Amino acid sequence: MKILVTGGAGFIGSHVVDAYVAGGHDVAVVDTLQTGREASVHPQARLYRVDVASPELADVFARERPEVVNHHAAQASVAVSVKEPLEDARVNALGTLNILNQAVRTGVRKVIFASTGGALYGEPEGMPVREDHPVRPLSPYGASKYAGEIYVNLYGRLHGLSFFILRYANVYGPRQDPYGEAGVVAIFTAAMLGGRTPVIFGAGTQTRDFVYVEDVARANLLATAHVGDGVAHVSTGIETTVNDIYRLLAEATGEGGAPEYGPPREGDVYRIALDPALAARTLAWRPRVGLEEGLRRTVEWFRVSAP
Repeated sequence: MKILVTGGAGFIGSHVVDAYVAGGHDVAVVDTLQTGREASVHPQARLYRVDVASPELADVFARERPEVVNHHAAQASVAVSVKEPLEDARVNALGTLNILNQAVRTGVRKVIFASTGGALYGEPEGMPVREDHPVRPLSPYGASKYAGEIYVNLYGRLHGLSFFILRYANVYGPRQDPYGEAGVVAIFTAAMLGGRTPVIFGAGTQTRDFVYVEDVARANLLATAHVGDGVAHVSTGIETTVNDIYRLLAEATGEGGAPEYGPPREGDVYRIALDPALAARTLAWRPRVGLEEGLRRTVEWFRVSAP
């Protein structure tokens, strides 16, 4: 199958590309390389350095004629979205709309859309959060990703474009960039291995649902093969505090004394965990890599391969 992966040089997208190539698919990648790395792109995948919101995207679609588009390209920083909401909307909302237009124009049959769970619901009414929880984002990032979901659903109704929306929990693992807008695992790991003291924003009692990147890539394969449209969390349903992540990484790295604490970040949710039951029912997907094992693998990658 011919598959185009946007953001395929990035942290999650590159793992998705690897999984598609391993599954025997013919893969092309669109990425600006602003946050992604060319070295992360599988050597069997063709790379186009193109912005998903630009007119140049039409040339990529015309040349590749993909059967499936897996859309991971995004402005993924909550903090940047608060500072630059117009740029956030340009990439996440208009970029998604551009992809959908090209998909319809060139006969794409299915779109996989990488969305967010942690930034979508605001402070949840109860946990773990189900997919039917009211959407109340606390940041422009959450709002722009939900706008992308609305466009995907709309194009499904208007044009018969099949889709599956994957709402991610906090994804962590090898290849995550610790120097840009990264997850706490990558930031803490790089700091500890570099002899620096990580900063915890807030009291560290805030919770997140941490899911390993290889489990996420497998969910994308299952969503691609799934017959019918859908939306599902890619998550564990387990809350873990930031303080606990710090402790586990200090044990895994053998580094790290007492952390520093800073003020909470604007737009961040305090507690979140996403119910993975729907993914289990619709995709037969369940997370396989536990948190301690995933953190161990991540630390080992950073020791050997981190840029």
